Amino acid sequence: MEKRQIKDSLFEKAQVEASEKERIAAPASGMLKDAWLRLKKNKAATVSLFVLIAIILLAIFAPVFSKYSFKDTDYSLVFATPSKEHIFGADQFGRDMWVRTWMGTRISLMIALVAAILDLVVGVIYGAVSALIGGKVDAVMQRIIEILVGIPNLIIVILFLMAFPAGVGTIIAALSITGWVNMARLVRAEILKLKNQEFVLASQVLGTSKKDIIFKDLIPNTVSVIVINVMFTIPSAIFTEAFLSFIGIGLAEPQASLGVLINGGYQVLRTYPHVLVFPAITIVLIMVCFSILGDGLRDALDPQMRK
Repeated sequence: MEKRQIKDSLFEKAQVEASEKERIAAPASGMLKDAWLRLKKNKAATVSLFVLIAIILLAIFAPVFSKYSFKDTDYSLVFATPSKEHIFGADQFGRDMWVRTWMGTRISLMIALVAAILDLVVGVIYGAVSALIGGKVDAVMQRIIEILVGIPNLIIVILFLMAFPAGVGTIIAALSITGWVNMARLVRAEILKLKNQEFVLASQVLGTSKKDIIFKDLIPNTVSVIVINVMFTIPSAIFTEAFLSFIGIGLAEPQASLGVLINGGYQVLRTYPHVLVFPAITIVLIMVCFSILGDGLRDALDPQMRK
């Protein structure tokens, strides 16, 4: 086969302006932007996100703009059915169920959010320190976790609530005693994979302190694991609070939480189902939406799915 000779005359030099040489043709795209674009493609996760936003807004503003208080009683409205005046009806004391449902949602979300933040802070720091230092320190810290894991979480929470007066702060503390353990184990596992990466070794060679390595190098690279775990921690905390209030060792009347409302509605389920139905629907929506959104975030934040 005859080879064709390539000459310089076959080529034409491209004319590019100096200002165009450094221009980036494609728009810059970071991890969070890519994750948001992938999340928007997941319709179920997107709908769940907007449903949760609507529930949170109602929990914040519905009691504020209502003319009724969640504690006000009106015995002429005992077990009143839903109407234009009382959208969700009234309970056994004539209290407006619309206000009580959203106030209960606010309290349950607040308990779950604070407990999740405490789990996040303690778990991330504990797991990061354990993985980075390693050696005997890591061994001792992991034995502590194994002891806590060996004791059923529900037993610890119940004993704590029986030892201290029931209240929002007590429930948050009870949920946080062992709630951070799972976060610590996940963060430790991720950091063990990252600690021998080149960027960490470079920071160590440059004399960066372990504190800065943890907070500036390692933890930012475990954001996906942290976010996903938090998304599953919040509904778990809401369910635990509802369960504790339902069996009578959590919050109690006249305080409102989803567990308290469900406990009150359960007692009159056959005769006045509306007292139970609306709080039950709310907690189901919260649990399902957080679960679907957590799955969506797990897929969106997965580095292997980035194009």
